[in-house]
Amino acid sequence: MPTTTTSEHTPAPSAGVSHVSRPPAWLTILAVLAVGTVSIPLVYLAVRASGVPASELTAIFGRPLVGELVANTIGLSVAVSATAIALGTLIATIVTRLRIGAARTWLLISALPLAVPSYLACYGWLVIVPSLNGFWPSWALLSAVTIPYVTLPVAAVLRGTSAEGEAVARTLGLGPAQAFWRVTWPQVRPAAIAGGLLVFLYTLSDFGLVAMLRFQTLTWGVQQAYAASFDRSQAAVLALLLVVIAVIVVAAERGARGSLTRTTATHSSKEPLSPGPRIVLTAVVALPPVVGVLIPLIGLGGRLAEATTLRALNPEGLLQATTTTIGVSVAAAVVALLLALPLAALAARYTNKWVPTLEGAGYLSNGLPGIVVGLSLVFFSLSVIPALYQTVVVLVFAYAVLFMPKALGTARASIEGVSVDLVNVARTLGASRFQAWRRVTVPLALPGIGIGALLVAITTMKELPATLLLRPLGSSTLATELWSRTAAGEFGAAAPYAAVLVVVAAIPAMILSGVRSVAKEEM
Repeated sequence: MPTTTTSEHTPAPSAGVSHVSRPPAWLTILAVLAVGTVSIPLVYLAVRASGVPASELTAIFGRPLVGELVANTIGLSVAVSATAIALGTLIATIVTRLRIGAARTWLLISALPLAVPSYLACYGWLVIVPSLNGFWPSWALLSAVTIPYVTLPVAAVLRGTSAEGEAVARTLGLGPAQAFWRVTWPQVRPAAIAGGLLVFLYTLSDFGLVAMLRFQTLTWGVQQAYAASFDRSQAAVLALLLVVIAVIVVAAERGARGSLTRTTATHSSKEPLSPGPRIVLTAVVALPPVVGVLIPLIGLGGRLAEATTLRALNPEGLLQATTTTIGVSVAAAVVALLLALPLAALAARYTNKWVPTLEGAGYLSNGLPGIVVGLSLVFFSLSVIPALYQTVVVLVFAYAVLFMPKALGTARASIEGVSVDLVNVARTLGASRFQAWRRVTVPLALPGIGIGALLVAITTMKELPATLLLRPLGSSTLATELWSRTAAGEFGAAAPYAAVLVVVAAIPAMILSGVRSVAKEEM
């Protein structure tokens, strides 16, 4: 069947882009304020680090432990992202191009590790194998829970790409691997690399898993420097190192995403398999969910069944942690949306040259690890508004800074999907720009905006480093209770918090699926 290819260099006109060249002043001001707000942690951290004397900087960077932390961080991030690219691409190819049976079910199963926090997967394994520690367990578990970041986008590209090119290459004498490498890999490479860079960012910012497995990275070093010293200069410098690495990776991610070529196909054949290879390849697809989901849940279930767990259960503490988790997650989703909507509307409706730059600045917080945002807001709140230090206000603000890009992306796509013609009709009937936005654009874009809010809420429930630094005294979340008990080796006491975290995080995930279905029906 013929294949139609459309390059992003010649995009079709979007129904959501306004023909008005100059956005209203109020929208521009709100968007600039939103970007400035989420940039506070980065700016303040840079100012704090720049105040460290050169002699002290030399002393900090000259310490052998700092070099070890940097090497461990980069080495682990590179190893995990390379594994995710290789295995994620292989799994996507198996599910979309080969007849292994129940392909859609297997694709859904392969995405399950995304719902499990890395430290929760680590907790389940430590229950079964308490002696786990070091680089190799960290690499294996982080790879298992992050592989879907590559599998899902590569599978999406493969489903829209014809397999006929590979078939032609096979008739010319190439083997299956050679045909894929020469024909299909160039098409999926941008998606695979972009997913791999997301994995790099995830690994770079991870704290709970590496702390549990006693593998020292920069996030561990920042936490230790903050907790062990009255002078927080070393913590600020180490945090800035994380930011520099993260910014480089975010820039590379945007470059890789921009080079993507969209290809659609009217037919994509699947190659039949004999029973032996089918069993082997099915096992490959099942490996990340087994390592990242099934075995941790077995460990969690076994711990929950023990009598010592029931004796260690503190119902009041569990209820308080659950209530706090839900409350701050909802609040973070609302604040993140308030920050994201003006910038999303600006980017979706107007094509001025400076708009992409402003939007890119809004996405920059996507590269800030939670521990960096937490540390910078500790400094900021103590210096500027001490009354807010260790209050829920600063904690919710930190969540909004960290996860606003998740709301920004979905909100922009939803607003772009609302026809400008409908807005123009409202204007001809006497509505102002703001009234047309409130009465037409917001209701029609609401399903996608809701998706963004749910994504923020789910991610907030799992956030650990920023919560450890910023939570109010005497309060805790399910994530912090789980981490503190596992760090002390109290696996039985941690099990109820882990179980409730899984259940609570699953609720918005199920709602999210429903919202997606409604959104598809309305399209």
